[in-house]
Amino acid sequence: MSIWEVILAFVVVVLMLVALLANVLVLMCFLYSADIRKQVPGLFILNLTFCNLLMTVSNMPLTLAGIIYKSQPGGDHICHIVGFLETFLTTNSMLSMAALSIDRWIAVVFPLSYHSKMRYRDAALILSYTWLHSVSFPIVAASLSWVGFHHLYASCTLYNKRPEDRTQFVIFTGVFHTLSFLLSLIVLCFTYLKVLKVARFHCKRIDVITMQTLVLLVDIHPSVRERCLEEQKRRRQRATKKISTFIGTFILCFAPYVITRIVELSSMVHINSHWGIISKCLAYSKVVSDPFVYSLLRHQYKKTWKDIINKILKRSSINSSALTSESHNRNILQLNE
Repeated sequence: MSIWEVILAFVVVVLMLVALLANVLVLMCFLYSADIRKQVPGLFILNLTFCNLLMTVSNMPLTLAGIIYKSQPGGDHICHIVGFLETFLTTNSMLSMAALSIDRWIAVVFPLSYHSKMRYRDAALILSYTWLHSVSFPIVAASLSWVGFHHLYASCTLYNKRPEDRTQFVIFTGVFHTLSFLLSLIVLCFTYLKVLKVARFHCKRIDVITMQTLVLLVDIHPSVRERCLEEQKRRRQRATKKISTFIGTFILCFAPYVITRIVELSSMVHINSHWGIISKCLAYSKVVSDPFVYSLLRHQYKKTWKDIINKILKRSSINSSALTSESHNRNILQLNE
């Protein structure tokens, strides 16, 4: 193995460990908190977490093996299953992010009618569509034998080995990425930019009220006035940072891989194998970032996982105290004897 392959293998191992820990923590929060389970977005986050966990335990280990051994890990049957899962899970994850953005758009732009427009039944219908949409492409690819081990990405993924099917495979790949990556990106940009517009409008209203209050309070201390202006500035930046994170991570993680897959279809362009694996690792990094972007950094999830940790530590402390007390009593009895 070259130094590049060692580094890439190490990166995949780190991504696997962090992704497994973070997504399991999200799942624990969902199971622990009744409030999170009651919320409609929790269904989309649960579906996204399920996809991330399955990707972590199925596709990433085989990619690691592909980098190390430079050949197909396992037999053709296993590779076809993993390639099927890779296509399905990637598409499902993208559509789940689009569903979360639609939920936020309805909640912010139509707050009074949110509970009537986004119910559990509506969320279930959206999830049903994402599953139907996501499973249709790998079914077509598997039926046409377009799934296999691709040396460029060291992964079991969409791959056409027959030159006579090149035109059909090019059309299929273009349609697949248009209706998965591009469609999800358009939905993300449309919904979150609408949310940002509403957020900025409300910030302006709050700023006007704040400035009027500061003008009226002539005797207010300069430090208090300064803190109000600083909070006003942070409020304007908060929504922009969040929405930039949602859209930015999606583009940064998926765009290099999707562009590489499209450029690869041209026989005139040679793609370095190291870049192919790097683009695949960037796509895998979305599995790592999703738990933090959509869940763990939110106040409700932070409170929940802190409660879980405190409960575990408290139980451990109680057990430790009980064992210490029991040992102390045993020692006293032995001395009395």
